[in-house]
Amino acid sequence: MEEIKRKPLFNPEGDIDVRNRRMINFNTTNINDFNNMKYEWVSDWYRQAMNNFWVPEEINLNQDKSDYPNLTAPERTAYDKILSFLVYLDSLQSANLPNISQYVTANEVNLCLSIQTFQECIHSQSYSYMLDTICNPTERNDILYQWKTDEHLLRRNEFIGNLYNEFVETQTKESFLRVCIANFILEGIYFYSGFMFFYNLGRNGKMPGSVQEIRYINRDENTHLWLFRNILLELKKEEPELFDEKHIEEITAMVKEGVEQEIAWGQYVIGEAIPGLNGKMVEDYIKYLGNLRYSSLGFGTLYPGYEKEPESMKWVSQYADANMVKTDFFEARSTAYAKSTAIEDDL
Repeated sequence: MEEIKRKPLFNPEGDIDVRNRRMINFNTTNINDFNNMKYEWVSDWYRQAMNNFWVPEEINLNQDKSDYPNLTAPERTAYDKILSFLVYLDSLQSANLPNISQYVTANEVNLCLSIQTFQECIHSQSYSYMLDTICNPTERNDILYQWKTDEHLLRRNEFIGNLYNEFVETQTKESFLRVCIANFILEGIYFYSGFMFFYNLGRNGKMPGSVQEIRYINRDENTHLWLFRNILLELKKEEPELFDEKHIEEITAMVKEGVEQEIAWGQYVIGEAIPGLNGKMVEDYIKYLGNLRYSSLGFGTLYPGYEKEPESMKWVSQYADANMVKTDFFEARSTAYAKSTAIEDDL
């Protein structure tokens, strides 16, 4: 498979014709020109992402500090393990996105990737703020590194981590496709057992500050998901050989693996002992998300019978809205407290 070229930083001989611009292997000048973009969707994405700016310390965690010691044993175990996993995911993202960006030759898309990287850093800061508030330094470090010590968690981290490492070692069109699909799985499937757990705490009146932190993170992740979905759709137009039958089979297997891992993880950390959630609810919701992600790339239905949001999980989308206002992406407007409304998770 053809190798892809790392973009030069200084390239006065680069092509300035927007019509020739491509996602990969374009002779780019690296000039950020907001008036001449090939990918028109970038403008809306960029403004939405900028409107989403927030700082973790804005959110009061005083009640969480009181609530955390009083969580049930299963709730506290789930809180710790899920937070450890989220710390790992966003740390991995902030390290990997600049690596992907080195090979993306559409400058407007690189602007988006830079914003996403910044937001992943904010998410990592948010998790640290949560841990620093609710527990002592020894407990904090134990939770922080469970992604290394919990065998179940380490195994599932290896799936995405190895795909990311593959692209570090070998830069081909195929490895670029796989790293983009891996990112799409991480943003669109891997987070969601964790999100639903926190929202379930919220509807039970527990850990409200943590719930609000997760809402803002969830809102950011929706924009990240939308970004990588569009990157993949542009690749589909520009590099059609990457979406032949063989490659679609590989993509299908990857998405299924991501769904199965998220179901197994959700059932492991949530189990049957947490009020308001159970393993069947986790499975139904993650298969529904798998269908959303898969179909948004134009591949149809992955899990027949799971095309609609499960009735038992409709509360998740309500809690996922950082401002409790449901809105379509292109109708989103800034609201009070310098926050923009949430992107509807329909990808």
